[in-house]
Amino acid sequence: MKSIESALQFNTEVLTSELPVLVDFYADWCGPCKVVLPMLEAIEPEYTGRMTFVKVNSEQVGDIARQYHVRSLPTILILKGGVVEETKIGMPATGRELRAMLDRALA
Repeated sequence: MKSIESALQFNTEVLTSELPVLVDFYADWCGPCKVVLPMLEAIEPEYTGRMTFVKVNSEQVGDIARQYHVRSLPTILILKGGVVEETKIGMPATGRELRAMLDRALA
């Protein structure tokens, strides 16, 4: 999962992506974020070539988190064509819930 470290990188790799993009907003101190990341990394290979997965440390790139009104962590956004299609605030209950979210974005 690629880490986004600047607004310019976010614009280049997320907003202009031809594929839908899952954006995981996290922080190093966030316990639930540490549970979500391995779930996302396990699911990511199933979506290779169909969706891009990135993570954004909300403390290091706070301007992006503020732009998307991220107030709780973890927050997962699905963007298509630079537009937010779906948001999940908090930890998903299961990998199945994550897959359903991703599949809706691809439909």
